[in-house]
Amino acid sequence: MIQTIATAPIAGQKPGTSGLRKKTAIFRQRAYLENFVQSIWNGIGGIAGKVLVLGGDGRAFNAEAVQIILKMAAASGAAKVIVGQNGLLSTPAASHLIRLRGADGGIILSASHNPGGDDGDFGIKYNTANGGPAPESVTNAIFEASEAIAEYQILTAPDLDLAVLGLSQMGDMAVEVVDPVSDYAALMEQLFDFAAIRALFASGFTLRFDAMHAITGPYAREILVNRLGAPEASVMNAVPLPDFGGGHPDPNPVWAHDLMEIMMGAQAPDFGAASDGDGDRNMIVGRGCYVTPSDSLAVIAANAHLAPGYAQGLAGVARSMPTSAALDRVAKARGLPCFATPTGWKFFGNLLDAGRATLCGEESAGTGSDHVREKDGLWAVLMWLNILAVKRQSVADVMNAHWAEFGRNYYSRHDYEGVDKAAAEALIADLRGRLDKLAGLPAGPLTVTQAEDFSYTDPVDGSVTAAQGIQIMFEGGARLVLRLSGTGTEGATLRVYMESFESTDFDMDPQTALGDLVLAAEALAGIKIRLGRDAPDVVT
Repeated sequence: MIQTIATAPIAGQKPGTSGLRKKTAIFRQRAYLENFVQSIWNGIGGIAGKVLVLGGDGRAFNAEAVQIILKMAAASGAAKVIVGQNGLLSTPAASHLIRLRGADGGIILSASHNPGGDDGDFGIKYNTANGGPAPESVTNAIFEASEAIAEYQILTAPDLDLAVLGLSQMGDMAVEVVDPVSDYAALMEQLFDFAAIRALFASGFTLRFDAMHAITGPYAREILVNRLGAPEASVMNAVPLPDFGGGHPDPNPVWAHDLMEIMMGAQAPDFGAASDGDGDRNMIVGRGCYVTPSDSLAVIAANAHLAPGYAQGLAGVARSMPTSAALDRVAKARGLPCFATPTGWKFFGNLLDAGRATLCGEESAGTGSDHVREKDGLWAVLMWLNILAVKRQSVADVMNAHWAEFGRNYYSRHDYEGVDKAAAEALIADLRGRLDKLAGLPAGPLTVTQAEDFSYTDPVDGSVTAAQGIQIMFEGGARLVLRLSGTGTEGATLRVYMESFESTDFDMDPQTALGDLVLAAEALAGIKIRLGRDAPDVVT
């Protein structure tokens, strides 16, 4: 029986750069999830007769949310929902499945790199038929629907057993439970030289991959261990847990500290990597050598042709504006178009769909290509393994050779987390109001040459996205970016990005190399006084 239940708008259901993220306890409130799901259906013009993909990263509330969404899809006339076994799908695997099956869209349940558990975060986002996150036109329509909602529909039915693969029915809707790993693993075999990587492992090459008790554990075991021959112990924290084992599933040196300790130790493996809650981010580490996401993106751009799936070369490359310009240097040397977009993977979608970019990346540990329409953590790891299998060099040697050819962009991001939202917004607003007066003025030991509030005009559809971050350039080519993050659930997060180019000295500590920019940021923004923080919470 289909129930029509009266409801009313719930404040704050505006999707951010990666969907709607709130505390798990908020999603568990009466009608909270139901309101937003019905708003998705209403915002996209209904789902009658449509085929959807559904799955998530297994964090707390994932299992319950999947059952609710299935019943709401059945009540609204969906023809079929393809769901990952036990309600699980990594974000890149969900994107691939949407594209592979020709689905009309998909629902992904995740708060990505945010902590999970009953006291952690939960999230939900809608992906369109190209497999990518919904563009702003769609998320705006969903938000408008959430402000006008008066009722939602749900089927009265028992929960389905999602542990059993195969077809079943929920009312008039078909539900197909699929292996969440197999189709994705098959795609990776098409893109990379698995024989060369197997030979690398057979030669004694050692690996440690930290799945951080998140979704990529089963994917890493199947691909790295079962298909590529790495020892079982190569994958650590491989069992997905609702609270990620009490950890913070963000693959950076701060939160992946156990892996970093191993990789910086005397008996370190040759290669280390990690992925996040939903499998779309990555961290790359060599023996005693941390690779920044921006450098990783540049190295992949310079060497992607070594992987069979990219042997024909790249059509173009793209990065988010705050990401280091190391990619730009590779693009210039290789004669490739290079685009700078706002932060958020959805801004790469048009470039990828139009064939204007093959490779995309963000400084926040996201890298991917046109094989899906999401960033892809394991893809980046496999690309690095393919590069190392061909070059037979250490990670450190690859980095040193890269810098010798292209120079080094020293780069760092300082995060001030959980700060007062009003104070952070006032800081950005004040700086924005002074941008047209900064050129030529001193900022600590540096002098400003140019300042702007970044705006992006999509080269494919002409849409304009404004107010995407403060970007300030200095004499000598140094760059400073300040922006508020849209992925947190408490207070605000101010991100400060610093970058300086060096053509000869590649062995400096990044924080030392960027010392003048730290002083310039404080002189321009007054972070210590305005936010009451003497130092950032996270430095990457």
